[in-house]
Parts: sequence; C-alpha cells; structure tokens
Amino acid sequence: MKVGVFDSGLGGLTIVDAISKSFQGAQVFYIADTLFAPYGEKSREQILKHSLDVANYLIKTHEIDALVVACNTATSAAIKTLRASFPRLIVIGTEPGIKPAMQITSSKNIGVLATPATLSGEKYQLLLNDLSKEHDVKVHESACAGLVNQIENGRIEDKQTFKMLQKWLEPMKLNSVDTIVLGCTHYPLISKIIKDIMGAETMLIETGSAIAKRLKILSSQNGHTKQGSLEITVFYTGEIKKDMINMILNRWTDGGKIEVRDTYE
Repeated sequence: MKVGVFDSGLGGLTIVDAISKSFQGAQVFYIADTLFAPYGEKSREQILKHSLDVANYLIKTHEIDALVVACNTATSAAIKTLRASFPRLIVIGTEPGIKPAMQITSSKNIGVLATPATLSGEKYQLLLNDLSKEHDVKVHESACAGLVNQIENGRIEDKQTFKMLQKWLEPMKLNSVDTIVLGCTHYPLISKIIKDIMGAETMLIETGSAIAKRLKILSSQNGHTKQGSLEITVFYTGEIKKDMINMILNRWTDGGKIEVRDTYE
C-alpha cells in the first residue's frame, strides 16, 4: 500500500511515528511543504491550492492509495475539497482532540493551542459548538502565531520559545486548565516544555494514534493485509534544517527504512 502524508513542515512526522508503530507493509511518502510554511498564517484559498497541488503530485507520481492530511490547518481548509476531488482515494484529516479532552478533564477547563487559521476555521468552530452543547466545559484558546517557525528552525529549547509558551499558558494555569489539546502536529515536539510550565500532571491530547487507527481500519476495508516492512520517504519543497529531520525521525520513527530527498519536483 502507498500512503501519502503532508504538512507545511516537519510536524506531521509525529503522525508518521504513530503510523509506524501499528502499520506494516506500506510505503509512506511524506511531504514537508516548507517552501510555503507555515500554513497556519496563510489564507484559506492559499492553503487549499497547496493541498490540491501536493495531493495531485502524490497521486500522479507515487500512485498513492491513501492521503493523510497531517495538519489541522490544511484539514480545516481543504479536506472537503480533497475528498470530493479524489473520491476513490482514502482521505484522512486531522482535527484537534477537543472531544477526548472534554471527556477526561476534572476541572472542567481545557486549553487549546493551535494556529490562528485552525482556531478561526469553520471546521474547528463547528466542532467546538457541537461539543459545547454536550459538555459543560470551558475552553481556553491560544492562537500560537510564530510557534511553528520556532520548532521548524530547531529552537525547541530556546529561551524565546519558552517565553512564548509561558505567555500563552500562564492564563490557562490561572484558570485551572488540567487538559490541553495540541491543535497542531508540530506541538507534540514541545510537550516537555508545556509540562514544565503547566505541571507534570497536565494531560496533553494529540491525535496521531487516532489517525493511525483510522488508517488501519479504512485500509483493511480496501483489502490491505499489513504484511511486510514499512518504508518512509521524506521530501521537502524549500529550505529545511536537516539536523531537525534527523532529530525528529530518531525521536519519532520506530523501525523501517527511511530515505530523505531534497525536493519532490
């Protein structure tokens, strides 16, 4: 089976990690669209165009059977169009794990860290409105402009990154937030810093395992037997820090063959 995965940068490799832990017998083609990063600060029209461009490339060049949109922002902007444009393709999106956060919070206060585009997107707003009718939980949001760039540039342990997170997280801490939704696939890479600020007992919700489970179910329905090894090829479209690629792959990818290429064009 051939699976395409894309994000505006390297954050979507957290999704690839989850897939690698439970999925075999497949080739994974991952595209970090760094030339256009970050998606979270672009218009919906721009994000939609790039999502369609990447999908068309993966279909024509690698003949993928499934597409994973490993980006909350791109999912919000493009998932409906992608599914309508490629009806024979398995298309799986990513959305913030608000529902599980609302189900497990004890304080009835949850936090959501996401990009500005995700928080303002129709998909997120509809999800939040629906769940708010079912759960008596207060949601504290922070639009983390600039955080993806910090992570992409390898400044995870940088003092500036800590200060940015502290600014967004301190109000949540004062409001007794005990569960935080990581609404961007980059954010699991800074989990330790978030817990350093909020406290080790704070629950962090990410969606990688749920996406991997969904891929297993849908691929099985299409006859995939999941036998054999997993091969991962990483492409990127613009400048990128290669040491960050190695760091994330070493941290997140468990087994399988890995190849990194300079460009997909």
